[in-house]
Amino acid sequence: MARASEGPGFPPPWTGKVGEEGRGGRYDRLPIGVLLSGQGTNLEAILTRCEASQLDAEVRVVLSNRPNAPGLEYGRRHGIPTYAVPRSEYPSRDAQQAIMKQHLIHHGAELVVLAGFDQILSADFVETFSYRLVNLHPSLLPAFGGGMHAIRDALDYGAKVTGCTVHFVASDFPEADSGPVISQESVPIFEDDDEQTLLSRVHAVEHRLLPDAIQLLAEGRVRLEGRRVRVLQPTSA
Repeated sequence: MARASEGPGFPPPWTGKVGEEGRGGRYDRLPIGVLLSGQGTNLEAILTRCEASQLDAEVRVVLSNRPNAPGLEYGRRHGIPTYAVPRSEYPSRDAQQAIMKQHLIHHGAELVVLAGFDQILSADFVETFSYRLVNLHPSLLPAFGGGMHAIRDALDYGAKVTGCTVHFVASDFPEADSGPVISQESVPIFEDDDEQTLLSRVHAVEHRLLPDAIQLLAEGRVRLEGRRVRVLQPTSA
């Protein structure tokens, strides 16, 4: 879950594409930072695509609020700077996330990817990265948003379909999981599904949908019109 806080937003900076001037100068691959709290399977999916030259992005840093998150070890094995920044070591959430923000800026992250990050974001953090934050949520938003148990909630509700969503997090969309939707894909719910079987199918879609959304941003193909995201057609080489 990711909740943006009140504050002025600004248009997303994805007006160009990889190879053109970015906010930090020219880059060959979109520099990203990944925030996670668990297994890191979506980080693995991103890195797999990067290593296969199928994603014009580079993971510059991995951060977690949970020191024992397996995703941190996965990042270390790939030689990526990783940092555990647990809430318990700081006097406030704002202080904790200020350190996270410093790490992201230091490593030059242009895009911050929330890939299974289970902490509410502070107002200052969201304002710093507004529209340069994307979140992955395991439902078809706005359905079953705002909580940490979207798979369970869909089953308990008796829904026949769920899915996953990649959306912007921005300071002018303060409610949890309410930012403009970049991409979505549905996943059917079967009569004999339990939480684990449904989760495994949602994860399979997430592992494709999230890297695809990052690639759209890297190619400069995303435009925001009001709260609607428009995806441009690819340009010819």
